[in-house]
Amino acid sequence: MAAKAMATMAAAGTSPAADFDEPLRRGAGAVAEPGAWRAPSMTFSYSAHIGYMFNEMPLEDRVAAAARNGFAAVEHPAPYSIPAGDMASLLAAAGVTYTQFGLRSGNAAAGEKGLGIFPERRDEFRRSVAEGIAYARTIGVDKLHAMSGVLPEAQRTQDHWDCYVENLAFAAREAGEHGITIILEPMSSGAVPDYYIATPDRAAEVIDAVGAPNMGLLLDVFHTLSTGLDLDATLRQHAARIVHVHIADLPGRHEPGTGTVDFDRLDTVLSEIGYGGALGCEYIPAGNTEDGLGWLKARLG
Repeated sequence: MAAKAMATMAAAGTSPAADFDEPLRRGAGAVAEPGAWRAPSMTFSYSAHIGYMFNEMPLEDRVAAAARNGFAAVEHPAPYSIPAGDMASLLAAAGVTYTQFGLRSGNAAAGEKGLGIFPERRDEFRRSVAEGIAYARTIGVDKLHAMSGVLPEAQRTQDHWDCYVENLAFAAREAGEHGITIILEPMSSGAVPDYYIATPDRAAEVIDAVGAPNMGLLLDVFHTLSTGLDLDATLRQHAARIVHVHIADLPGRHEPGTGTVDFDRLDTVLSEIGYGGALGCEYIPAGNTEDGLGWLKARLG
């Protein structure tokens, strides 16, 4: 992460979380006010991304904070710093569930974001599958994110593709024995340069190549729009594959109501395609997390 971005986050009393896409720098966008986003025709539940949200406090306190503020679930791509048994206790005490997390994704400090495409790290990937499944079973998670990795286009070969498909097939077989789905999240090049899976179409190609019934797509609104894609069309095209959705406004990647995303339209399309899962709030609070939850209070009534 650039030193300037680090300094910005430190001044705001936050810290970067490991193993997920680098937060964009906080802008001057206003925090959403109650009523900025009208009540939806279909009621969705909301999952707080506790890597970005409630980072005014230690990670172990964020589960309860999310519950107090109306979230039905939480998520974080790398929960491993908290033992699985302890995380299960935190979830039970707060009365929330955990929607999804990632397999080990390498050295975040070195810019690594996934092991899946690298033949020389196949054994490491497979160990991460076993560890991830064990953690997921302990805390009741049924979706695991298998990140691909970062590699410049010029260095990519057929071996990287073949390795990823093979690794995902292995992960899907192992996870399927426990009712767990392996998910892929495309990440836009602006947020994660050189990420191997940058678009929903690319993710769909991989999912289809694996051919396992327990493979699915994590569709991120911010990444989709940042790539220049039509959100309505993308949701409809990949409706059968979508098993989780991330929301954030654009630009700035802040709370709903701070940018230009039509979230009422998003709700309508999600309802029309039959999406019944949670909406994961993977956004960067424009200020204090709780001060920016007016949009959620308006949604929940």
